Amino acid sequence: MQLPKTHQSPKNWKRWLFEHTPQIVLIPTIAVTLIYVVVFTLWTVWISISNSTLLPDMSYGGFGEYVALWKSKRWTVAYQNLFIFGSLYLVGSLIVGTVLAILIDQRVRAEGMWRTIYLYPLAISFIVTGTVWRWIYHPSTGVELALRDLGWLAADFDWITNRKMALYVIVITAIWHASGFAMALILAGLRSVDGDLVKAAQIDGASMSRTYRKVILPTIWPIFLAVAIVLLQFAIKTYDLVLALTQGGPGIATTVPAIVVFDLMFQRGQIAQGAAAAVMILVAIAAILIPYTIFISWRRRREGDQHG
Repeated sequence: MQLPKTHQSPKNWKRWLFEHTPQIVLIPTIAVTLIYVVVFTLWTVWISISNSTLLPDMSYGGFGEYVALWKSKRWTVAYQNLFIFGSLYLVGSLIVGTVLAILIDQRVRAEGMWRTIYLYPLAISFIVTGTVWRWIYHPSTGVELALRDLGWLAADFDWITNRKMALYVIVITAIWHASGFAMALILAGLRSVDGDLVKAAQIDGASMSRTYRKVILPTIWPIFLAVAIVLLQFAIKTYDLVLALTQGGPGIATTVPAIVVFDLMFQRGQIAQGAAAAVMILVAIAAILIPYTIFISWRRRREGDQHG
């Protein structure tokens, strides 16, 4: 009589290994992500309510650093700048990116060349971008000097040194850097629209501009949402572009939260307050990502119910 098998055959093990290889490969990445994101986030939150100063002190110190942070004029100005910069950066990048995508969508000649040109700024680091544009904006090296060399002695272009205009210098530069990214994703969305919808609109007598406004662009609204989420994350974490362009000046006119975090932690030795500022940046990012994740989950569930 043949005894029953008490273990899996080598073929079954090979099959199991083949079926679960993707999950096994992802285990190290997931583990590192959990440590890097979850553990260090919790550590930063604890440091923000500890008695840490120049060095970490794990004893509980309360929420006094958060109160002191929000009483600081530099922090409130930085948060206000983040709101202004983020809003203008998002809207400007979407508008410029959409216009560029529509222009390329007309099947222009040398389309690949134009796409490369528009995407090229994205390949340049923020430090290089900020440095080059600082030369352009600065009165002694940029536009103002060029205009005066051409004979316009009364030319005045001091935006980068003007407290009221310096923030908009950063906005313009950031839009130049990100509009190609928005263009690429929006163009992909335009090319994915069902051609029958466009033909139906044309048969009804709709002009090209009306077709885009009423038919094509509303169809790809999820792509606009995804681009907006990515751009807002860029805006919240902006640091090196501002540092290269204005170093947060003149004064504190262009200071953003990331610069405050770096200054508190690594220059002033106020680790707890710097961690509190970092937590507030995390809160701003979570305020964007959590509603977006909930909305995407709800939308997929709704689509699944409709198809089911």
